Amino acid sequence: MSLFDLTGKVALVTGCNTGLGQGMAVGLAEAGCDIVGLNLVEPLETKAKIEAVGRKFVNLEANLMKQDGLEDLVEKAANVFGKIDILVNNAGIIRREDAINFSEQDWDDVININLKTVFFLSQLVAKKFIAQGNGGKIINVASMLSFQGGIRVPSYTASKSAVMGITRAMANEWAKYNINVNAIAPGYMATDNTAALRADESRNKEILERIPAGRWGTPNDLAGPCVFLASTAGDYVNGYTIAVDGGWLAR
Repeated sequence: MSLFDLTGKVALVTGCNTGLGQGMAVGLAEAGCDIVGLNLVEPLETKAKIEAVGRKFVNLEANLMKQDGLEDLVEKAANVFGKIDILVNNAGIIRREDAINFSEQDWDDVININLKTVFFLSQLVAKKFIAQGNGGKIINVASMLSFQGGIRVPSYTASKSAVMGITRAMANEWAKYNINVNAIAPGYMATDNTAALRADESRNKEILERIPAGRWGTPNDLAGPCVFLASTAGDYVNGYTIAVDGGWLAR
């Protein structure tokens, strides 16, 4: 199991206050990582869960809708524990509206945090990896809508399709520095974002009938894949997007 051991590693995780980000941050901590979070608010529950498994957690307040200040954030993050070994780009938003009525503001907001910040934060952390001289791991969060068109979420679909693309592009250029760039595409997950869907009896039934696993995913379902991609076990996986979807895309 030493292939999956992350003892002594430091992970920078964006948007780990709740849900999928929290699940991945806690999973990395359970594997041995200390965690630096980038969040709008102090993620007290996440901090408690990480400290409960004997690891350290420090949060840096950040509005990732904007790229101003990203360089300073990365410097501060690297100084917390002396380095960064892993970046998890989880923070993101979704806006729902018919494509015919979709506003430029809703387009820009989603693209900014889901794509632009993901790229430029990755770029800054990759520079840090290169300076440190030991390589590193970047894990982006894609979506089922990296593979499918969706309905009433044009900017989200555009951003998550692009995340899969830039994951490949960054992997191509940075592999020579021993940097692995991969993505996880969660399926239908039981989080705050899907509460309305799960509360809608008919829509919930339709979704579950399409998932071979017969259940909604949980944040904990992302912990294992995240640890795998962050660890030595994933050293020869590069530029790939792993669907963690209970079989949704296979149906």
